[in-house]
Amino acid sequence: EVKDRAELFHGNQLLYIGWDQHNMIAAPIALPLPPAMLFGDLIDKVLPTTVFIAHPDWPKIDWSKVEWLRSNGPFKPNWKKSLADNGLGHKSLVRFRTPGLNGIAGSFS
Repeated sequence: EVKDRAELFHGNQLLYIGWDQHNMIAAPIALPLPPAMLFGDLIDKVLPTTVFIAHPDWPKIDWSKVEWLRSNGPFKPNWKKSLADNGLGHKSLVRFRTPGLNGIAGSFS
């Protein structure tokens, strides 16, 4: 029996989010989020409450320059559309890269 199937999350879906080249957070984090949540709210309201905020590069991110990937391909999220409307379903993986920010002292950590 699959223990992380969508119907067990009370209307939410799991979204995995990883920050490339920042291995202080060694793996993507999993967040249970409503499919109707705006992508912009994910960035502005949810991610700042996660483990990512502990990384010293976090306050330096220029979100207008972030490169996004969905699974392994490039992704241009629409911040004014929902996660579902951005094609993000249950157990989707989203990664982001922050050009010019390469971890603590350029160490990729």
